[in-house]
Amino acid sequence: MKKLAILLLSNFILTYVVSAQETNDTSSRLLQSVIIKAYEGNRKLKEVPAGVNYISPSQLYRYDNSNILSAVNATPGARMEERSPASYRLNIRGSSLRSPFGVRNVKIYWNDIPLTDPGGNTYLNQLSTYNFQNIEIIKGPSGSLYGAGNGGAMLINQNPVINRQGLDINYIAGSFAMYGLNVQMQTGNEKLANAFNVGRMNRDGYRDHTEMRRDIATWQMQLKTSQKNKLVFNFLYGDLYYQTPGGLTLAQYNQDPKASRPATSTLPSAETAKAAIYQTMYLGGITNHFQVSEQFSNTTTIYAEKVDVKNPTFLKYEARDEPHWGGRTDFKWHLSSPNTTIVFGAEMQRGKFNIHSYSNKNGSPGNLLTNDDIKNRNLLLFAQVDLSLNPGLNITVGASSSSYKIGVTRLNVTNPSEQGRTYKNELAPRIAFSKKIVKDIWWYGSVAKGFSPPTRDEVLPSNNVISTSLNAEHGISYESGFKSTWLKEKIYFEAAYFYYHLKDAIVQRRDASNADYFENAGSTKQQGVEWQLQYTIIRNTNKKLNNLSVRVVHSLYNFKYQDFKQINTDFSGKKLPGVPKNTIAALLDASLKAGLYLNVTYYYGDKVALNDANTDFATSYNLFGFRLGWRTQRPHRSNIELFVGGDNLLDVTYSLGNDINAAAGRYYNAAAGRNFFGGISIHFVNKHS
Repeated sequence: MKKLAILLLSNFILTYVVSAQETNDTSSRLLQSVIIKAYEGNRKLKEVPAGVNYISPSQLYRYDNSNILSAVNATPGARMEERSPASYRLNIRGSSLRSPFGVRNVKIYWNDIPLTDPGGNTYLNQLSTYNFQNIEIIKGPSGSLYGAGNGGAMLINQNPVINRQGLDINYIAGSFAMYGLNVQMQTGNEKLANAFNVGRMNRDGYRDHTEMRRDIATWQMQLKTSQKNKLVFNFLYGDLYYQTPGGLTLAQYNQDPKASRPATSTLPSAETAKAAIYQTMYLGGITNHFQVSEQFSNTTTIYAEKVDVKNPTFLKYEARDEPHWGGRTDFKWHLSSPNTTIVFGAEMQRGKFNIHSYSNKNGSPGNLLTNDDIKNRNLLLFAQVDLSLNPGLNITVGASSSSYKIGVTRLNVTNPSEQGRTYKNELAPRIAFSKKIVKDIWWYGSVAKGFSPPTRDEVLPSNNVISTSLNAEHGISYESGFKSTWLKEKIYFEAAYFYYHLKDAIVQRRDASNADYFENAGSTKQQGVEWQLQYTIIRNTNKKLNNLSVRVVHSLYNFKYQDFKQINTDFSGKKLPGVPKNTIAALLDASLKAGLYLNVTYYYGDKVALNDANTDFATSYNLFGFRLGWRTQRPHRSNIELFVGGDNLLDVTYSLGNDINAAAGRYYNAAAGRNFFGGISIHFVNKHS
């Protein structure tokens, strides 16, 4: 904590010193001028009455371009973890409590298409960095508009930039046999535009048995059929393979953090089991934007998706076939007096999955264990009123009604019958406001109800026991904060406090074989403070040093079980496992008119409890990284960029993506040590565009 206090003090001193260096530059427009789509408000970030993180293209591409993890972790309240290359978890205000692996309890959309399937899972690892143009992360319950998910929502945009015609080629190589190639072509005009993107990423990984390969291709088309109507078509194909090394005990981790999980008296090693994920995704969707009149518009999306997964593990071999389809429509009606926007609509998803599990014969299917058909049906109805009473007061009132149904039929038993559960008519309201206190300082507050039924992987966990008795989580979130700009909008600052009381919290447990299962844990109390400060010291294209900015992000959490008893063990008052008390990111960005640039990143992660009893903790860690590059800056002409960089420069040994409540204390998944990268990006301009 002493080091943490020194770091915070030094950041405040730095901010104070540079604030005295105000220049005549008035062109600085960063976070404060971003228009946020979340909650259909289309407001500037500082006016949005919600906790929303915005990740711009420049924030995405200031690291090694291999994934979005570092960019997400440089925002308040959001945290991505990586158990091994491509094995991600996404934590928004502690939502990874339910995610021993994968992304759950967060609703994710890609180009207006629900990327989260009707079973509640999201294959976020299927996307490469180049499938993100920008990201909006909505923190806290967002069910009033986006459906179930107490963690929040993520809105991903990759729509083609119409005015950027040409061909982009990006290549990167680095430590641990990492290399990646991505090619993107954009062509067309305002009436018809196409974007084609293909890429490959390979990594051997820091640990043994962590090889990873991802191939991905996307095609996006925008067709303006009339002055009032536009069609957007999206297609994505992804083929992903990555090995899963398994968690280590503390003794194994201290002896050799690079090792994969060894064999035990009852289970094979990771290499013998050939533990891995083979994942293929096909996704297609059409979105129609229809401006009926100046006041009234409609956006409708229909999509279909199919995911095939083969997963040999330590316990079994699983084969999953997961086709599903759905759609979303929302209507927006704007009234001028008073200034009011009414949004209403519906979203529906249906899926029929089949999951076979077998014994694992050295990476191949053995004897059949289970054969399950799973039906999912989700229906969401929503409405919202956004009222601007005057230029300095905005009020938002919204609510949704949802129905979630799951049915599991085990086919390899005598007289198979469906075991099902319906979670219906769950009302999720949200009330929020934003008020301008004085010039450039906005105060906001919100109250929202959270609702999150069990996902398919929680109803049918790896211990193969069908758990339709699980109840949905419910909770109330209270949030209040300030957003402001200073020094002619060169400084952007926001701070928020939230309190979330969650009932029937779904928590993950592991049995003696390390198979996971889930149960309702009673209630939790989750409260925290999040803030960020960004200061653009210089942003003037006419100066030799044409950009200099600093940014500091801090999240401080106190998450505890309020009431959680398991048989004769009482965990009430214990810290929620997997949630660090403090996370800090500090970023420095500088560039010269001549094209040279430097990005420096510091990240601090506090220690985390590894089990419900709080008897074991993963240690805190400090990470330093940089990216140094040079780019040509010739408008409307071809350009080139060269860059090098490094991460974890202090070569810290730390675990990122701990296996919570793991049997025999196999919690630890070591992250990469000191590593370096370099690459080249070339942009060819279509001179005829």
